[in-house]
Amino acid sequence: MIYELRTYWAAPGKTEALFDRFRNLTLGLFERHQIEVIGFWTPDPATEESGTLIYLLRFESSEAKRQAWAAFQHDPVWQAGKAATEVNGKLASKIISLELQPTDFSPLK
Repeated sequence: MIYELRTYWAAPGKTEALFDRFRNLTLGLFERHQIEVIGFWTPDPATEESGTLIYLLRFESSEAKRQAWAAFQHDPVWQAGKAATEVNGKLASKIISLELQPTDFSPLK
């Protein structure tokens, strides 16, 4: 198993719109494309360094992750939904993705 840690910085004034897109569109598509969500978090307090939304995903392998994200990005429902939610500008000003490998002593394998 591998994990992907993703951190999003919402564009100014777009935090709720970003969260709504995850609630109403993204989560269903993650399930459709075998992108397993471990959890979502918001930093407390949120700062410029911390980002606005942090989430952790799990995949069988790096190749499975690559395939799942490619299918997600090419999904017409995602493309239309993303376009519709960004009619007034992008919802995220910055996104960082890190692939994480569990250590031999990690409870998550």
